[in-house]
Amino acid sequence: MDHRSVKSSAYFRTASGLNPYSGVFSKDALIHLLKRSGFGAKPSDIRAFSGLSLAQVITKILTQPSSAPTPPVNVYNDANYTDPDVPYGQTWINAPYTDGTANYLREVSFKAWWTGLMIQEQQSCMEKMVLFWHNHFSTEILEIGYARYAYINNALIRNRALGNFKTLIKEITLDPAMLKYLNGQYNTKTAPDENYARELQELFTLGKGPNSQYTEDDVKAAARVLTGYRINAQAQVFFDSTRHDTANKQFSSFFGNTIIGGKSGAAGATELDELINMIFANNEVALYICRRIYRYFVYYEIDAATENNVIVPLAAIFRQNNYEIKPVLAALFASEHFFDSLNRGCVIKSPVELTVGMCREFEVDFPNKSTNTLNAYYMWGYVQSVASNLQQNIGDPPNVAGWPAYYQAPQFYEIWINADTLPKRNQFTDRFAGSGYTRNGSTILIDPIAFADGLSNPADPNALIADSLAIMYSIPVSQALKDFLKSILLSGQSTDIYWTSAWTDYKNNPSNASFYKIVLTRLLSFYKYLMNLAEYQLT
Repeated sequence: MDHRSVKSSAYFRTASGLNPYSGVFSKDALIHLLKRSGFGAKPSDIRAFSGLSLAQVITKILTQPSSAPTPPVNVYNDANYTDPDVPYGQTWINAPYTDGTANYLREVSFKAWWTGLMIQEQQSCMEKMVLFWHNHFSTEILEIGYARYAYINNALIRNRALGNFKTLIKEITLDPAMLKYLNGQYNTKTAPDENYARELQELFTLGKGPNSQYTEDDVKAAARVLTGYRINAQAQVFFDSTRHDTANKQFSSFFGNTIIGGKSGAAGATELDELINMIFANNEVALYICRRIYRYFVYYEIDAATENNVIVPLAAIFRQNNYEIKPVLAALFASEHFFDSLNRGCVIKSPVELTVGMCREFEVDFPNKSTNTLNAYYMWGYVQSVASNLQQNIGDPPNVAGWPAYYQAPQFYEIWINADTLPKRNQFTDRFAGSGYTRNGSTILIDPIAFADGLSNPADPNALIADSLAIMYSIPVSQALKDFLKSILLSGQSTDIYWTSAWTDYKNNPSNASFYKIVLTRLLSFYKYLMNLAEYQLT
């Protein structure tokens, strides 16, 4: 079976569809929505959304931020190297390519900055969508070789992440990173290059399913439409009509035998609009993108029932709204299918979801980027490097198709977990539940007392366990596990008072080192154990 096709079988997981969710919008439902639409469920966000309706929460998380984030800066000038074009503390995003060292250090700055945006995100699905589009329109910094292009690409995706997909397609086609990555700048009338034309159809708009029947000749014709685009020294894309193929371009019956008439001079650039309009006239575009969104936010398997009950009506919403992304997400997040019990706790966290999500769930205290920029970048960079070591290096997906876990049947998300990565995942959470990560005088680690103190009734071990599980796990656990967790809090004793007394003593006298150590030791063991279990890898 093609890895982008739909599973055809009489079997189906659930018959639920896009009908509005009619169940109680409980705390558990809210946490499920926050975990899937973002990275982890921050306790402060859970409290902020408490009492709001599902519609109100969805409106909030789908609101585009009013301004772009402050761009990444130079934090790398030191005694060993000084960027000749960018002073310390200033942004490098408009700086020219100087040398390999400067470019590499800017790339490191970029990845740390981006990780910081994920960790610091406020009540929005923006960063989850930026990562979605980065995977969908994959480019590799190592291949592009220019940090400035990587930033421009990220800014473009960020600006359109919750906007119009058709507009995004045109802009990504003319993005310097994409032009460099897929050889678009070398695509000329005398030497047509088919790389981008192929991926535009196979990966970016139509997919490779059984009903996506564009031909090899369609790829060649699209490549000819796309001839003539170049990048100048200011990282700006421009159209060079002298390199453009001015002959007519004939497409197959899949595209209605469309002919895009060849044009000379500046008018040649308008052929791109005709190409995009022709592609988007095909219903497969909406179906394919909705499948990609579904696999990212809900579940990897799309059986016949899901195709008919979720994908087809979702694609209709997409088309009816002129390919606006927000109505699609709003309908999906508000659906009975999204909150179906079978669709909770069934996704293995990606490395970014694990690392960034843990930092957000425990609201790990990072250095202030305004007053201690260097250390903030150091700490964000550490989290990024761990995710990279777990096989998800943002900015450098493995190839143009993105990370295999998002498309490769039959394993999909299971690809994230293996004999190498699972121990490393546990080592990461163990470190944060222990000494933490220290560099340049700053330390990031879990504060289990602060986390517990923000729960409803931390003095009651039963409430503490229930509240912790609600935030950290996405599936129910056995009573036997709850009993064992309680034994950690009770330090092996048999009655709840052993925890209640320890917590109360600490709260009444927090400066008492002995009281503090007792509570801290038990809570660290408690949360470390929770994060070591398989259930913590699910969302």
